[in-house]
Amino acid sequence: MQMDKTVKEKFAAYPKHVRPKMKYLRKLIVDVAANTEGVGAIEETLKWGEPSYLTTESKSGTTIRIDWKEKLPDQYAMYVNCKTTLVDSYRSLFPNVFNYQGNRAVVFKLDDELAEDELRLCIRMALRYHIDKI
Repeated sequence: MQMDKTVKEKFAAYPKHVRPKMKYLRKLIVDVAANTEGVGAIEETLKWGEPSYLTTESKSGTTIRIDWKEKLPDQYAMYVNCKTTLVDSYRSLFPNVFNYQGNRAVVFKLDDELAEDELRLCIRMALRYHIDKI
């Protein structure tokens, strides 16, 4: 999937040491979407100034946003709609794998090695949220 122009500009604005982390998170989202039944093509755009991934074609899931913020320079996050039960589900499945922010985000330290298998499942759950009704 070719990166959206405005998202590409956002990625270019991230500090050099943050960019690979954000690109890796994006790659996981795109890969999981492409390999998950029922999701279809996803749309990449900016929402609230953050790279966002929507299941516009299938309407199968909720929007996933990712970002790094200057005010919290040692971390980055994956956000989901706070009105979903996704973060509660993630917390139940992986209580000691990720750090969570309320009911809206999975937070990663820049120096963390991501638990890729678990994160792929979290992404899949978000992309199929309306299909699976978790």
